[in-house]
Amino acid sequence: MLTDKQVAAILPAKDIERARDFYENKLGLEVQGEVGGGMILSAGLGSALFIYQKEDMVSATHTVAGFNVENIEKEVADLKSRGVVFEEYDMPGMETVDGVASFEGAKSAWFKDSEGNILSLNQM
Repeated sequence: MLTDKQVAAILPAKDIERARDFYENKLGLEVQGEVGGGMILSAGLGSALFIYQKEDMVSATHTVAGFNVENIEKEVADLKSRGVVFEEYDMPGMETVDGVASFEGAKSAWFKDSEGNILSLNQM
């Protein structure tokens, strides 16, 4: 069964070098290896992202990967200082303030990578 297996998000990039710059320099992730024109980035606690080249990629309109954090305000501030732009939402049931939405016992913030993939930070 898969209950004790690690999982990795697999994301497309139209421009793999631009994506590499974003993930390394803005998010601070380290490339662990390269496979088939793509790259494996370690993301802590054994999790990983695999980013691969896809010329005709279409960005999803939903969150494709999320990072669980202990202090979302601190992480948002740190990423903003590195040039990451957080999404702002104002809709029934969810409104962000300085990029962070609060729910019952949880907080989330969303941003797009260099390729338009939507990523999130989550504090639960």
